[in-house]
Amino acid sequence: MFLKVLPILGSSFLLSGCTTNKIRWEERVGSYTYDQSVIEMGPPDKEARLEDGTRVCEWRTARGGISGMGTASGVYTGPYGSYPQTYTVSQMPDFYLQLTFSPENKLVSFKKVRR
Repeated sequence: MFLKVLPILGSSFLLSGCTTNKIRWEERVGSYTYDQSVIEMGPPDKEARLEDGTRVCEWRTARGGISGMGTASGVYTGPYGSYPQTYTVSQMPDFYLQLTFSPENKLVSFKKVRR
């Protein structure tokens, strides 16, 4: 009996490990606090306070990298002579989550930014 149930249990553990809890920020507006964000994501990478007490914070969610786009060129010189060589590179942007909190530290807006 156990051997019949084992494949079902194994596949259910595998599938449950693949699911992600995607955050629905629109549901958190008005109730989510600055303190909760720090507990959940750590201190923000950037933070600014406006004159009215509003706090704008950014957390980097993904680091950009180098991709195979753009152009760099040079000349390759080897044992059989010289010839032009072109290689393509590009810097991909970093991704940020920008959260804005009211003076009462409640979430008022969110935005996903890349730069």
